[in-house]
Amino acid sequence: MDDIAEAPRGARHARAAAGEARTVVVDGVRQVYRLAGKGPVCLVHPGGPGAHPAYLRIPELEEKLTLVYLDPVGSGDSALLPDGNYSMSRYGRFAEAVLDDIGTSTAFFLGHSHGGFVALQFALDHPDRLDGLILYDTAPAHGRNEREAATQEMAFFVQRWADRPEAVEAGRIWDAVNLSRTMEIIDTESFGRYMNGILPAYFADYRRTVKRTGQVAIAVTYDPNRIPVVWDVRGRLSSINVPALVIVGTYDFVCPPRFAHEIHASIPDTRLCELRESGHFGHIEQPNEFASAVIDFVYAHKTENGE
Repeated sequence: MDDIAEAPRGARHARAAAGEARTVVVDGVRQVYRLAGKGPVCLVHPGGPGAHPAYLRIPELEEKLTLVYLDPVGSGDSALLPDGNYSMSRYGRFAEAVLDDIGTSTAFFLGHSHGGFVALQFALDHPDRLDGLILYDTAPAHGRNEREAATQEMAFFVQRWADRPEAVEAGRIWDAVNLSRTMEIIDTESFGRYMNGILPAYFADYRRTVKRTGQVAIAVTYDPNRIPVVWDVRGRLSSINVPALVIVGTYDFVCPPRFAHEIHASIPDTRLCELRESGHFGHIEQPNEFASAVIDFVYAHKTENGE
């Protein structure tokens, strides 16, 4: 198994994903996935890049949907890409291989954060393989402007919780990596410290969430050969011809609501769900509201298609 930074013992969302691990090999590279639940099939692609999928385990959806939890290449139990070329279309190729492996021609695609980039690209590259998109706390572009927007939102987060040491520390760590460059991410261990150090900023109210769910943490993998990717599909969103549900947390700092509104306004057949008491992890912060939105969307479109 590739070197990974494990989340702390007992952390609620660091537990193993559901189901027995299955593997499909694409161009000699191992892609791992797991199945859980019953009902219409939905691919689940986590964020990152490099985040393991366990944080995105959604038991509330497994009661109504067959979730296909992907370990994206470069994370979890999947292999690293030897050439370091982790383009959105490349991720999509592995997702398509998983659909082939489970023997289904089409599925819904739930992409969170960076996984939402992959979902949007998949809709452009493989529209015939989709029943619909669930674009969860994501954006239609990834580059310097989006990073600057996140830096501004992080400053607002620190101001909102200025009396909380963990919030101030999250802001310090973010700035040290993204602005002053006084802290470097050089391996999986340092990547894990960074991600879990800024984790409080991903929630509307981190302490409230921890009080309700227990400690939250994310396991990650760092690939030093990963080639930086600049990606932008804003000019192509209107050509997406599958239905989409756009979900965003009001307090999401890394993919703030304006990006969700932009996607909603650009894709012809969309519905928007804004979770008013959530940040970047609405499935944890408002699990019932999140699950209801997804299930209603999926079954509405299954009914429309006569299935």
